[in-house]
Amino acid sequence: MKRVLLDGRLLAPEDAHVAITDRGFLLGDGVFETMAVHNGRVFDLDAHLGRLACGLRTLGFAQAVDIAKLRTAIANYLACEEAASAVMRLTVTRGPGPRGLAPPEVPHPVILMTLAPMPPPRETPLSLHIATATRRNELSPLSRIKALPYLDNVLALSEARAHGADDALMLNTRGTIACGAAANIFAIRDGRLETPPLRDGALPGTLRALVLSLAGEAGLTAVEVSLDASALAGADHVFLTNSIIRLTEAAQCDGVPLQRQAGVAVNQLRALIASRFDAA
Repeated sequence: MKRVLLDGRLLAPEDAHVAITDRGFLLGDGVFETMAVHNGRVFDLDAHLGRLACGLRTLGFAQAVDIAKLRTAIANYLACEEAASAVMRLTVTRGPGPRGLAPPEVPHPVILMTLAPMPPPRETPLSLHIATATRRNELSPLSRIKALPYLDNVLALSEARAHGADDALMLNTRGTIACGAAANIFAIRDGRLETPPLRDGALPGTLRALVLSLAGEAGLTAVEVSLDASALAGADHVFLTNSIIRLTEAAQCDGVPLQRQAGVAVNQLRALIASRFDAA
């Protein structure tokens, strides 16, 4: 791993430490963003910082984080590390606090940035498993932000891997599909590009928003609609998206083959996404 940036200081990973009273460490009191670095810049940085700011407002300490300074720090960090292609993780915790749940009156956020190698593009479609051990609470405001507690997602992915699948699909409390363990899900059906609405517990993914905006250019009509296993089985094509995997197709769900009959539209979407990355 390259050097990390912790509260404005460039450090070797082994020299970066947070206080044992940090609320992110103790309570998961914070937010994060995972972002793609392409050609030396974070792709769609405005969208990521916008979602981060939304998360900070939800948790109640947005006033303690200067987003403009954060933007500058990201650019300086990438320049110092000469990062052309990488995965950047930005973590913001409320910082240290007294024992108990009540947050400190004056927060002192801890801001950590790390870089990791960009994984190679996946060459084979995903196998999916619908998680049964845990569900996504679409009624919680945390379903709409990238809060630090991600254990439901960890449990869902572990269950999927135990069943021999590559990734998990998470249901909400009503039993409809919300999202993947770390991605949004889309289905193409009769010229429609379908994805679960945010009210179903779908994370407002930055690439999700981009794909919805590009649907028309790929000859598709974007629709936010509840999905279940039968909807996936009857779809022409199924794929997942996030900033790192971009667009990755799925071939089966719980052992049931998924159709892949909209390859032209999927390839158009993939090319449109790539063009946006290259143009940014």
